[in-house]
Amino acid sequence: MIINRVHLKYMCKNYFGVFLLSGLTVISGYSQGNVTQKISLGDAVSMGLKNNLEIQIAKNEVEAADILNHYGVAGGLPTVAIAASNTEQINNINQRLSNGTVIERKGAAGNNTAISLGAGILLYNGKRVVATKNRLEQLHLQSKESLNSEIQNLIAQINNTYYDIVRQQSYVKTIDQSIIASEKRLEILEARRSAGLANNTDMFQAQIDLNALIQNRKSQDLVVGVAKTELLRLLNMDPQQSIAVEDTIVVDKQVELPDILDQLRSNPDLRSANQQVRIQELVALEIKALRYPTVRFNLGYNYSRNQSAAGFNLLNQSNGPNANISLNIPIYNGSAFKRQQHVAEIDVSNARIQYQSLERDYSSQAVKTYQSYRNALEQLALETKNYEISSQLLDLTLQRFELIQATIIDLREAQKSFEEAGYRLVNLSFAAKVAEIEMKRMVSLLE
Repeated sequence: MIINRVHLKYMCKNYFGVFLLSGLTVISGYSQGNVTQKISLGDAVSMGLKNNLEIQIAKNEVEAADILNHYGVAGGLPTVAIAASNTEQINNINQRLSNGTVIERKGAAGNNTAISLGAGILLYNGKRVVATKNRLEQLHLQSKESLNSEIQNLIAQINNTYYDIVRQQSYVKTIDQSIIASEKRLEILEARRSAGLANNTDMFQAQIDLNALIQNRKSQDLVVGVAKTELLRLLNMDPQQSIAVEDTIVVDKQVELPDILDQLRSNPDLRSANQQVRIQELVALEIKALRYPTVRFNLGYNYSRNQSAAGFNLLNQSNGPNANISLNIPIYNGSAFKRQQHVAEIDVSNARIQYQSLERDYSSQAVKTYQSYRNALEQLALETKNYEISSQLLDLTLQRFELIQATIIDLREAQKSFEEAGYRLVNLSFAAKVAEIEMKRMVSLLE
């Protein structure tokens, strides 16, 4: 059955929704029961930073590291403790004193009570407390860099997914324009057949081509839907929420490689790796301090009371303050500290190597990404012209086809050229944008 042009337009309008054919802007949505929410890139980034679960975990880790960054945790503040015990006992007593007195009693009740309050402060331990406090500070700073890295990675993922939706919707726009061309071709052939100038073969082929484009449109709708679901996942939103993305791919053409390489030191992963070197150095100092003497000053107050129903001592009670200075000098422990210090120095060396390796990888990745970025920009100018020419060619071929000055093969080739030019143009724009996003992520410039 041949579908007439008016009926086909009605079908397309109801199925595809509203689409714009200017530039690379596409507005695509589905008729659903829930309200469609329009999301801009800024909205997506704001919601992602607010709702993303990985960001919340990273923030909690920063808070935990901040809590642990304290002299008390490092062991540099006084400690106060109280201990108490109360023991009830029943004893069989058999005592013979030097004066001949004999004490024998079964089931004699007794009570021992002891209470002690002690306070102590570390005076010296080879500056281990200082090293530990500095290590806690570095761990806190490292957790902040990890949070910054998570934020930059999330923003980059949101940007890439957002512009992928724009790209996929641009494919839809190209298919929609090709559908209009195929619809026009079918209309012309139907008019020719009515005049006896066309056969069913051309009509059938035109209908098949149109059906194939409609099928491609359906498949592309699925791709757009999957991309939107991925964006909703990053934003921690209901995956069934209906959203609309209305945007174009605009590439920043001012990114320069020397600037990126100069700012690589601000990369949170590199800063975190550099802090890891410092952390390992402080761990080595902590282990080294184990080989030094430890001096502590202690104060206390003790109360003791022993009572017995029988025996030589019926009551013994004492209480009073005390103070002492303790000195602990490690002399030999099987060379364990020495071996641990040697391993710690190896860990410091490994941390430096890991930093150098990460710096090398980021520098190399920056250069490769910049090469892709420049290559895409260079092709964009030419491909933009190709897209404009292919669009004009399609319009001209349609006119010539209507005037019987072009064959159906000419029209199909013009449609194919237009579709391929549209795909190439949006792919190049997307490739340049992804490269731009990646370079800005490396130097923490994404907002």
